[in-house]
Amino acid sequence: MAFMLMYSGSLPDGRAEHAVDRRYKLMLNWLSHVLPVAPHDVAPASGDASFRRYFRVRGDDGTAIVMDAPPDKVDCRPFVALAAAFRRLGLQVPQVLAVDLEQGFLLLSDLGDRQYLTTLSEASVERLYGDALAGLVRLQTGGDPETGLLPPYDAPLLRRELELFREWYLVRHLGLRLQEDEHYLLDETFAILGASALEQPQVWVHRDYHSRNLMVTEQHNPGVLDFQDAVIGPLTYDLVSLLRDCYIAWPRKRVEAWALGHREQLREHGLPDMEDDATFLRWFDLMGIQRHLKAAGIFARLNIRDGKPGYLGDIPRTLNYVWEVCGRYGELTGLRKLLQERVMPR
Repeated sequence: MAFMLMYSGSLPDGRAEHAVDRRYKLMLNWLSHVLPVAPHDVAPASGDASFRRYFRVRGDDGTAIVMDAPPDKVDCRPFVALAAAFRRLGLQVPQVLAVDLEQGFLLLSDLGDRQYLTTLSEASVERLYGDALAGLVRLQTGGDPETGLLPPYDAPLLRRELELFREWYLVRHLGLRLQEDEHYLLDETFAILGASALEQPQVWVHRDYHSRNLMVTEQHNPGVLDFQDAVIGPLTYDLVSLLRDCYIAWPRKRVEAWALGHREQLREHGLPDMEDDATFLRWFDLMGIQRHLKAAGIFARLNIRDGKPGYLGDIPRTLNYVWEVCGRYGELTGLRKLLQERVMPR
């Protein structure tokens, strides 16, 4: 058998390298017990912005994916529970084939390696987004917010996410010394964004429904990954994650048309309190600002704390969304000015 070892984070000392190697050996030993025959090879499947690693296992009967999730850092139980729940809604998510919660290993069905991000083009976007939006309708209208399976995306969580922008992007990444009036401006802006999110209809939210977590599949497209952090939250959150993706951009008029078309689909499926087009687009726009400020903070944290600089190149596109949308709402003029005068020059 040919095995390859991969570690996607930084290795600051020998102890870290030894820990990674130990987990890899544990994984191989676990596979020898859960697979009927030894695989031909085990190779890296994808990177991840968390502590999880993924490997593709190849054998005589095809391929499978192993999730390596150190139990002291990652709880696999939400993934297992949500995989079953999402499959019941008709979403194509990986099937859990074997589980070892104590060691932190999952064996999953393989949804392939064709990300939306690498496949989207003018020729494919209407079909691919059409499939993704249809899947989102199933999630939003099929998931019951009253089951207690998902935690709420409440005001404290929304605020903690927004604080990532202040702490990790503005202060730690850019090195800004914020003045008292700038702190006040951010506090007021965060309150506006939080209120807009909480006034929306609350539905099941994947929370990372974008082009790096959607896989192009021949049947039941798309394959949906990375759903373990799902919550009960704002109606437009996943919609803005898809249509105002941090990794690929489309013209505003086209994005608005997709968003309003999705609103009509939800209305046809009986979801109430859709409000009018203007209110829905305001929800969508402000939700996008919340998500993109959070994303900028996370991208900076991945670089500073975790030694993963690969997402820094996505920050300009992400903050350009914020700057553009702020120009449409008078209450966000201060944030637009802060970005233009203090952030963009750096």
